Amino acid sequence: MMPTTSAAPSPAAPIRATVRVELGDRSYDILIGTGLLDDPAAWTGLPKAQTAMIVTNTTVGPLYAARLQAALAPHYARVLTVELPDGEAFKDAATLERIYDALLGATCDRRTVLFALGGGVVGDMTGFAAACYMRGVPFVQVPTTLLSQVDSSVGGKTAINHPLGKNMIGAFYQPVRVICDLDTLDTLPERELSAGLAEVIKYGPIADAEFLAWIEASIERLRARDKAALAQAVKRSCEIKAQVVGCDERESGLRAILNFGHTFGHAIEAGLGYGEWLHGEAVGCGMVMAADLSARLGLMPAEFVARVRLLCERAGLPVVGPALGAERYLQLMQIDKKSEGGEIRFVVIDRLGSARMQGAPEAMVREVLAAHCSACASAS
Repeated sequence: MMPTTSAAPSPAAPIRATVRVELGDRSYDILIGTGLLDDPAAWTGLPKAQTAMIVTNTTVGPLYAARLQAALAPHYARVLTVELPDGEAFKDAATLERIYDALLGATCDRRTVLFALGGGVVGDMTGFAAACYMRGVPFVQVPTTLLSQVDSSVGGKTAINHPLGKNMIGAFYQPVRVICDLDTLDTLPERELSAGLAEVIKYGPIADAEFLAWIEASIERLRARDKAALAQAVKRSCEIKAQVVGCDERESGLRAILNFGHTFGHAIEAGLGYGEWLHGEAVGCGMVMAADLSARLGLMPAEFVARVRLLCERAGLPVVGPALGAERYLQLMQIDKKSEGGEIRFVVIDRLGSARMQGAPEAMVREVLAAHCSACASAS
């Protein structure tokens, strides 16, 4: 599912960039670059404590946990590690309990600093554990997938899944730092890299038309893991997300635009069973559907739908939804967190680089599903 061999430190001159998330006294930096795991400067100035606990999974841990332990050892008397099973299927209450068990078993106090070493699942669960343990301990995001570097590690959304819906149990709780070492992407399987590109692509239609054009021109370099291209993609994605989060931390309005493609995508994930499709794969397919809905609402031309579909295909993402049936899609989308008063609300594009939330007639949503799902036409 994820990496199989550890990446050697980058031999080229290190890439360095910093993006600031402005949230008053809870502001923090996102460090982006190569060789950060082994750079002492990346780990200075973090909260002081006796104990640091690394939360990782059985795939990423063997690759990078020892290097992170070595980086933290000069700063903490104890550096502990807990390994969780790998995959979206384990983003649940039972797995979350393992983090609490490790913290309590090691008599960790409320100054303990948690370090989330892994992808979005590890980051979300570590953040939620940090928010809850002793009513809040500091944590640091160390994302090792493209998706987590450009999206889930930034902004303080933490959660676990429920059988009836994705990310339904969680909290807004900000990290104290995010450290994105681009070298960890060297060990990422192609499928995971493509899944991360979905979250990069979404920033273009919702916020930056020029960035969308850059992604289209750079997609081959990104898939080839060109470090300069990846650094630009991560940096611009984080800049956009940081700006949105700074304006609307708790998703009362503007922040919802970051969920472009997610209403359809979350339904795909829940309907198939968590982990069958990667989150980014579901979002990529969901963006094609949301683009079509934007066009059917008269907000965007048909050419925009073709443009999004082609870019997702070039990124290696699925663009045809699974055969859940229209009724099942609608049922699952009713549970989405953006729904209000029983109305399903979608993030739609109203002009290139701008998005908004609104409802849509059920008949129109069924048309979208029929056009983009393998068997929804007969099930609608």
